[in-house]
Amino acid sequence: MSISDNLKDHILDSIAEGVFTVDKDFKINFFNKAAEKITGYKRDEVLGNFCKNVFRSQVCYSNCPIAIVLRTQNNLYDFESVIKTCVGDEKTIKLNAAVLYNDLNVPVGGIVSFRNLYEFEAIGIDLQKETFFNGIIGHSRQMKEIFELIEEISETDAPVFIQGESGTGKELVANAIQKLSNRKNNPFVKINCSIFPSNLLASELFGHVKGAFTDAFKDRPGRFEVAEKGTIFLDEVAEMPLQMQIQLLRVLQEGTFERVGESITRRADVRVIAATNINIKDALKKGQFREDLFYRLNVIPIVIPPLRERPEDIIPLVKYFLNKFSLFYKKQITELEEGAFEILLNYQWPGNIRELENAIEYAFVRTIKKNIIESAKLPVSIIEGVKSPPVKSTLTFFPVSKERADLLFLLEKNLWNKSKVAKELNIGRTTLWRRMKKLGLTNQ
Repeated sequence: MSISDNLKDHILDSIAEGVFTVDKDFKINFFNKAAEKITGYKRDEVLGNFCKNVFRSQVCYSNCPIAIVLRTQNNLYDFESVIKTCVGDEKTIKLNAAVLYNDLNVPVGGIVSFRNLYEFEAIGIDLQKETFFNGIIGHSRQMKEIFELIEEISETDAPVFIQGESGTGKELVANAIQKLSNRKNNPFVKINCSIFPSNLLASELFGHVKGAFTDAFKDRPGRFEVAEKGTIFLDEVAEMPLQMQIQLLRVLQEGTFERVGESITRRADVRVIAATNINIKDALKKGQFREDLFYRLNVIPIVIPPLRERPEDIIPLVKYFLNKFSLFYKKQITELEEGAFEILLNYQWPGNIRELENAIEYAFVRTIKKNIIESAKLPVSIIEGVKSPPVKSTLTFFPVSKERADLLFLLEKNLWNKSKVAKELNIGRTTLWRRMKKLGLTNQ
């Protein structure tokens, strides 16, 4: 095994998420330490076994994550599932999946990372106070306008259509809308429309009756029934098959639907939030997305800008992720050296916030002997992705010291009300202003 392979295995064994890989026959050929901890299985017990026989999840038979990414050619993110541990206990997980390719770009297997949802939510609760707006981080002008809009629409049940590149946080915006809505105490149901073929998507959304198709062994309510009086989040709605778009349009127009295989008309009192990461104008022009459905969904449009257009949000995001991984890995790393942060500011972030989080976790895992992340610990793809000489940031550069990060957090928490921040720090406004000027926070 080469040195690079050893390094890869070390990194995968060090991260907090469970990771396993399978070959083209869906047999497990790698299983990291976190996967052992979550499932209770030892690596030697699962290597060479079919993954479905190890995890024993219902989706392994009906909607395998690796099969989904092979079919759609898109990576799968935040897919919720229930697995069984070695002793038969059930655990709810969130997973990401991707196809592995060889040097000839031929699929040779798949990789899945997963995290115990209970631990994930516990960390989220611990860090909730450090987010700026109902779980969302950012103080850029663009994000503040989105926060203001979310508050303005809190009293309405009108459909919301969220657009933004992959990794910008569309689901977080949907979560914030639901938390502030009149339906916040009622069900909030989510579904990714891009991962289901047409026949299964109809069943997922509207339910089915026994015998409606081969695997319909009993009656099953759909997501719209489960979300009654609440909210449904339709992620990647623009990738929904055209036939399903017609059925969704009927629900929005008439508030009615039928289960698959049934002629009984049912009513739905559900607020719809939809999202997509594709160019909606192109989809409409090519006939991939119905124009009438678009106008029904697009009553309240929200467009989330990519991270490269709001670099001032990188500072609080980095701080948040450092705190998050300090909790996960139980070690304190609170700073980045100047060179590392300069790289983060100048990188274009095609994967947006999700890519930034992965980069910080990668560097966090590789930082062992120090409590500061050096530029050499960042992913090679990030370092090489920065043009040379570096593109000058629109921001004046200031090192991410703990003092600056802490003050920035207080300013965000108090919506940049300097009187409130000065009072919390027990200092005068003039002293606060001087401190802000010294740390480069007067022009944020």
